[in-house]
Amino acid sequence: MSKKKNTIGIVYSTNPDFQYQYDEEEKQETLPSQQQNLKIMLDKKQRGGKMVTLITGFVGSENDLSDLGKMLKTKCGVGGTAKDNEILIQGDFRDKVLDLLLMAGYKAKKAGG
Repeated sequence: MSKKKNTIGIVYSTNPDFQYQYDEEEKQETLPSQQQNLKIMLDKKQRGGKMVTLITGFVGSENDLSDLGKMLKTKCGVGGTAKDNEILIQGDFRDKVLDLLLMAGYKAKKAGG
């Protein structure tokens, strides 16, 4: 399965020298940990009533996001996922995640109820 490239809406061209110009995906630079504004909240919407700790506000590449998610999942000893600039940790680990992020140098705070 390959990703379809954006061809700016052109279906056909009669110009024999025409070349498609693909949109370049900009690689998002990861902000330093001191500049990250992470929000930690408890969420159970669309999860069958199960609670997850949701960390939002990460600005950076998917690799750095998955590395941070892996560190948090390992320290909490639970599963989870990291995608779409969000990290999900299974269970209610808001206090522990907050402490871990602050020790790692991130600016983090609890949000929500």
